[in-house]
Amino acid sequence: MLILVPAMVAAVLALCGMGYYVLCLWSARGFRRDSRRPLPEFTPTVSILKPLRGVDPQMYESFRSHCLQDYPEYEIIFGVNEPDDPAVEAVHRLAGEFPACKIRLVLCPEILGNNRKASNLVQMLPHANYGHILINDSDIFVPRDYLRRILAHFARPEVGMVTSLYKGIAAETLGSKLESIGISTDFFAGVLAARQVEKGIHFALGSTLAISTEALGKIGGIAPLVDYLADDYELGKRTSKAGMEVVLSDMVVETHLPAYNLRQFLDHQMRWARSTRDSRRAGYIGLVLTFGLPWAIVAVLLSAGAWWSWIVLAGAGLLRLVLALVVGVGLIHDQTLLRHLWLLPLRDLVALGVWFGSYAGHEVHWRGEVFVLEDGKIRQA
Repeated sequence: MLILVPAMVAAVLALCGMGYYVLCLWSARGFRRDSRRPLPEFTPTVSILKPLRGVDPQMYESFRSHCLQDYPEYEIIFGVNEPDDPAVEAVHRLAGEFPACKIRLVLCPEILGNNRKASNLVQMLPHANYGHILINDSDIFVPRDYLRRILAHFARPEVGMVTSLYKGIAAETLGSKLESIGISTDFFAGVLAARQVEKGIHFALGSTLAISTEALGKIGGIAPLVDYLADDYELGKRTSKAGMEVVLSDMVVETHLPAYNLRQFLDHQMRWARSTRDSRRAGYIGLVLTFGLPWAIVAVLLSAGAWWSWIVLAGAGLLRLVLALVVGVGLIHDQTLLRHLWLLPLRDLVALGVWFGSYAGHEVHWRGEVFVLEDGKIRQA
C-alpha cells in the first residue's frame, strides 16, 4: 500500500490540475463575453516606441504592419543603443518605403541599467510628441485595425493601460513548436484565470503596452524599471497599484519565434519561469497544482498502470485538449496548433520540469548574456 502513496499524491495533484483547467475554461467564457461589447470610436494621437537590438525573425514585415494602420495620426520611434546596430538598416529601408509615415530613429547611447530595452525607452520617451504611448517588441506583427482597437479603450477615463494577447508563429524546430504550444494553450489560459480570480488584470504583456503620458507620469515613468527583467509586468503592476485600470484587449498580435534548439528553448523557458517566480511568488508556488496532464502521466507510471490511474489520465487529457482548443484556437486563433497538438503532453511535462528547475538557481540567459535575478532585478553574472 505504501508503494502506491506517491502515485496517489500525483493523482490528487492531477485532480487539482483538472479543477484548474475548468477554471481556465470558465475564465475564457467570461473573457469572450466581455470582449463582445462594442468599442467606442476614439482615436487619440499615439507615439509607437520600438526599442531595437539586432535583427529578429520577420522583423521588417513586422515593421511594415505598423506603417499600414487604419488610423488618423500616429508616429513610430525606433531606438538603438549603437549606431551600427544591424536593425538601423531596416529602419532606413522602412522610411524609404513609407515616406508619408512619421518614422524617426533615436540613438540611445547611455546604458542606464541592465535592462537595455528599458534603458533605451527612457531615452526615447522625450522624443514622443503625442499624448499616448504604445510600446511593443520589434518582432510584433499587427493587423490593420490594431491601433483603433487598442486605443479605443482609453475613451474610458479610468483606463490607464491596455495590453493584448499574442500568438507565436513557430519555426520548424521542436523547441520553437513547443514554445508556440505553450504560449497558445497554457500561458494565456493562465492569464485569463488570473483575470478571473483577481477581478481584472494587474500586470501587462510585452506584446502591447499602451499607456497615456498622464498615467506614465503618475507611476514615475520607465526610469525605475531599468534593472527589472520583467519591465512589462512591472509597468502594468504599477499602473494598477496607482488605481488605474489595466485592460486586456481581445486583439491578437503575432510574433515569429526563433528556430530554437532544445537548449535555447529551455534557457528561454527558464528565464520566463524565474521571472514569474520573482514577480508573483505566491501564485508561482501554486502553479504546481495546475499541471493536470503531467501529474496524471506520473500517476500512471508510479502506479504501474493501475486501472484508476488510467481514468485520471483520460479525464485530465480530455480537459487539457478542450482547454487547448478553446483558448489556443478559439481565442488566440492559432490554426497551426491543430498540427502540433500531439506534442501537448511533452510540452506540459517539460513545463513541470522547468517549474521544479526554476527553484534550483537564479541565473537567466537573455540576448546572449547571463544575468543573476534577485527580487525581479538583474545584474551581470
